[in-house]
Amino acid sequence: MRAVVTRVTEASVTVDEDFVGEISGQGLLVLLGIGAEDTEEQVPRMARKLHELRLLRDEQSCATADAPLLVVSQFTLYGDTRKGRRPSWTAAARPEHAEPLVAAVVDELRARGATVETGRFGAMMRLHSVNDGPFTVLVEV
Repeated sequence: MRAVVTRVTEASVTVDEDFVGEISGQGLLVLLGIGAEDTEEQVPRMARKLHELRLLRDEQSCATADAPLLVVSQFTLYGDTRKGRRPSWTAAARPEHAEPLVAAVVDELRARGATVETGRFGAMMRLHSVNDGPFTVLVEV
């Protein structure tokens, strides 16, 4: 399970011109990828990391600053570009495996008290974000 996490001042995701998720103010945009070998046991660790990592200004976390997260599923994080010119997606989880794990991370974040907006799994989405810093990290569990 891996995530590309960007500190933002605003972020939104649209599907077919409809807003499906939006955050404003200090927060995190989380592109969440699920690998073929990932399991339910990794969910609490990923949620805790996303919620408690001190990525916001003044070494705050979403937990301490009560900052929102926008979580968007992103299977392309498991693209392998080491050979040729086309990425291989064999390390990415199939949708029927990935969708429940993405939902579980979101549910776990909400259970921890986080404000979470989401994209729509499997949809063609348009993301808009205003990066703060810019500040972007890779989180793996």
